[in-house]
Amino acid sequence: MSRIGKQPITIPQGVTVTVNKGTVTVKGKVGELTQAVDPDITVKVQDNNVVLERPTEQKRHRAMHGMYRSLIANMVKGTSEGYKIQQEVVGVGYKASHKGQILDLVVGFSHHIIFELPKEIKLETKTEKGSNPTIIIQSADKQLIGQVAAKIRSIRAPEPYKGKGIKFTGEQLRRKAGKAAASAAK
Repeated sequence: MSRIGKQPITIPQGVTVTVNKGTVTVKGKVGELTQAVDPDITVKVQDNNVVLERPTEQKRHRAMHGMYRSLIANMVKGTSEGYKIQQEVVGVGYKASHKGQILDLVVGFSHHIIFELPKEIKLETKTEKGSNPTIIIQSADKQLIGQVAAKIRSIRAPEPYKGKGIKFTGEQLRRKAGKAAASAAK
């Protein structure tokens, strides 16, 4: 079942991986991350690779084997390169700005939406004439950055008629025709 778990994780230059009593710590130029690993899964660092082993072929062990391998691989990539997510704020009068770790959104409500981001995430906003305002978030932690991006998107998810709202850059939205198409079909 877990072919992913059997693959070794190559450690890039500038990244150190340490294993200590069921905890894996990865340090790199972007940051430092730690992950607790189930005691049944053995994690070893050999020849510039991280290798995970499972004790039996039980379904539980096979599932954890692949999961922990993926988590550690994401930590290694995150601490060496980092993760970046871009979101667009689409709509007339919609704005995005930031001050430090506080994101200020104007997305069609009667008030500003103030969203405070965790300190592990680097925030940037761009507003260029002729294009939609863009929110750029960067972090070493893939799980955290995905969760924060989903939370930002949920503030005003894109609606299917005009596409107004906060969407990921490059995201394809399913659009609906609306009332005009229904009356034209008669």
